[in-house]
Amino acid sequence: MEETKETIAVMEKKAEVDSDHDWEHQQQEIDPDLLDSEKPIWKPLIFFLLPLIGSNVLQSLGGTVSSIIVGQGLGESSLATINIVMPLIFFLHSFVIGIGGASSVLIGQAFGANDRERIRSIVHTSLKFSFFLGFVLSIFGVTFAPNLLSLMQTPASIMHEATQFARIIFASLPLTFVYIIYTTFLRGTGDSKTPFYFLLISTSINILIAPIFALGLLGFPALSVNGIALAIVLSNALTLLILFIYLRRVQHLLAANSSLFRSFKMDGKILKLMIGIGLPTGIQMILISLSQVAVVHLVNAYGIRATAAYGAVIQIVTYVQMPALSLGMAVGIFGSQLIGAKRNERLKELIQTGVWMNYLMGLLLVGIVYLFSHSILSLFLVEPATLQLAEHILFLVLWSYMLFGNSMVLSGIMRSSGTVFWPTVIGIASVWGVQVPMAYLLSATANLGLIGIWLAYPLSFSFSLVAQYLYYRFRWKTKQHRDLFANS
Repeated sequence: MEETKETIAVMEKKAEVDSDHDWEHQQQEIDPDLLDSEKPIWKPLIFFLLPLIGSNVLQSLGGTVSSIIVGQGLGESSLATINIVMPLIFFLHSFVIGIGGASSVLIGQAFGANDRERIRSIVHTSLKFSFFLGFVLSIFGVTFAPNLLSLMQTPASIMHEATQFARIIFASLPLTFVYIIYTTFLRGTGDSKTPFYFLLISTSINILIAPIFALGLLGFPALSVNGIALAIVLSNALTLLILFIYLRRVQHLLAANSSLFRSFKMDGKILKLMIGIGLPTGIQMILISLSQVAVVHLVNAYGIRATAAYGAVIQIVTYVQMPALSLGMAVGIFGSQLIGAKRNERLKELIQTGVWMNYLMGLLLVGIVYLFSHSILSLFLVEPATLQLAEHILFLVLWSYMLFGNSMVLSGIMRSSGTVFWPTVIGIASVWGVQVPMAYLLSATANLGLIGIWLAYPLSFSFSLVAQYLYYRFRWKTKQHRDLFANS
């Protein structure tokens, strides 16, 4: 018995030594161009940004293709089933996305400081907490799926189908959460290419097997929307497995080692920081998603034509705002790396670069859409009157997403230092304090009708930009983080 204990102890010690040996020989380092004051910061930023934008496009493309498969192959009731369940799934994903954003900030700072032991602690704590959170929400979701769907006023005709679809997705949450959190780890070290490549793998697998499972092709049974759910789960699981193998094979800095599975113990200090940074972001995402429900409710009051025009415009807006969202994330990650490396003098240049890149990309995208607006909207709409309405709305609101992007850059740089509370409050206030009430007041009280609802978007973005800048200029920069700009 004593010999067995000694053998186990020796094996565990050897595993720890091997793990440390792997870490010592890993070659991932911060981009030297980011630290070199003689090099322009836009080069590493754009090389990081392009795969990040590609990842966001792939995520939207995967959803678009799935909707086409369901709508064309299974019918409107099945499409309604997915459209009802997915906002609920997004609601649950908001929690881990917030934690992932916090982890990327912490990893970025530790990566910039070359503190590999802290990176390992952040990775292990984040993975364990994400898996635990996914497990708890999975049990909750599977158990109470019918109740949740009833609260969403799901039609009785699709309740059974929606419940089955939801339960399959809920059951997979632990693995899905680990997959989401790992992509944020990689971006925290300045690596946006690897998440893009693996998202490409995941999206390709999903697009390939979704019609097979849903429609019963190649001899498989037709599983309807359950086949769509299984395709999502299987594509994520296979991609996560390949990602684990790849990271271990290349001895990546963020590869999980065997010690991850020995206990559920987490670093309490890191966990507290993760929750403190990530929780406000998760709450903000939830409230923003609920605000869109409120806006749709207002739009629906103006009839089917207004709703169809809204849907077409939102499809275009989704792609136009991707560079702005990606740029805000990129500035946040690069800012955390600079802070960790104590190269705070480059933060000012990072902000300036982020702002001009936002307007450059915004002018390009908005200009293209305005130039070809009729042809683009014709992909979604056929009725001339509805097409004309959508085109009018597009010209009214699309330009303001450049203001939104500027706000994201300021929010990203503040979040890079761990300051999330007030940027989050401002984000929530711009939606629930400006956009939603102004949409109602301008459309109903001011008698502007549908146009009033859309005017609320530029007003909301303008408020957010002014408020974020005022807080950044007079609070974050001069008081809370004066030392960050001591050399600027």
